[in-house]
Amino acid sequence: MKNLQYVTLAVALCLTIFNVTAQDDGDQGRSNIQEYTPSKLIGKGQWDLKWFNNLYTETEDTFSGDIPRNTFFTSTLEAYTGIGENKRWNIGAIFEFRSNVVGGGGALDVFQFSGEEGSARSGFTSIAPSVKFVPFVSISNFSIQSSFFIPLVDNETENGVFLDQNGFIWQNRFFYDHVFPGDKWQIFSEINSELNFGDELKSFANNSLRLTPGVFLSYFPSSKFTVLVLAQHSQLLDLGGNEFSQDFTAVGGGLKYQLTDALNIEGLYTNFVRGNDTGLGETFNIGLRAIF
Repeated sequence: MKNLQYVTLAVALCLTIFNVTAQDDGDQGRSNIQEYTPSKLIGKGQWDLKWFNNLYTETEDTFSGDIPRNTFFTSTLEAYTGIGENKRWNIGAIFEFRSNVVGGGGALDVFQFSGEEGSARSGFTSIAPSVKFVPFVSISNFSIQSSFFIPLVDNETENGVFLDQNGFIWQNRFFYDHVFPGDKWQIFSEINSELNFGDELKSFANNSLRLTPGVFLSYFPSSKFTVLVLAQHSQLLDLGGNEFSQDFTAVGGGLKYQLTDALNIEGLYTNFVRGNDTGLGETFNIGLRAIF
């Protein structure tokens, strides 16, 4: 919990610092980080590219208590383009690469991509055709992203090292955001649903449904910079066959900055504060997004 306290202090400090600097940074219209939340779609002929990197590391779980460090790194590339009129349809694809190190390795060992037998694995793990759409013309800040993940791994676990699920996933994410008067505060909410299916003997999660609601509150000291806090809960429901369920709750915070008119950068931190049948670790995340 000390890490969580440090993040809270850092967010408060950033709010103070950038509240002062914002006085000399006059807003010149809405930037992409203000306008293009995941709820908002791009227009016809535009491109939306996002490269997001997540490092999850744990030294404790709800099965055994204290454990040797396990670290799981996921790098995701999303590419979408707008089609049709009125910014109602986007099509694209998602690509995932993973690198995992278990059994006491350092948190940064995942970047060696060594594949050392018995402690590490890495490789491209899934690809997903994807579509985003706005179901109601009158509610442009409500959208749905539907993606179908196709596994690229033969075995989830080899020599005791888990890499990724060996099963198909139909993911549907429901996005909604609201901007408060003055453009300084914004709230964004998401419900992520993942239906896992396939041969129940090949994947621990097949024949299950994962539901992950989350809420993000952002403050904009200027149009180019935002500080945010977040809370998420995830619940894996067994639909029959695997007899495995799981849940966890995570809280955290982060920053986003508009580097150029097209490119922005973000950093996020989360801490798993509770859970059942899960690890109790923390995540460090960094991403780049370009809209042009």
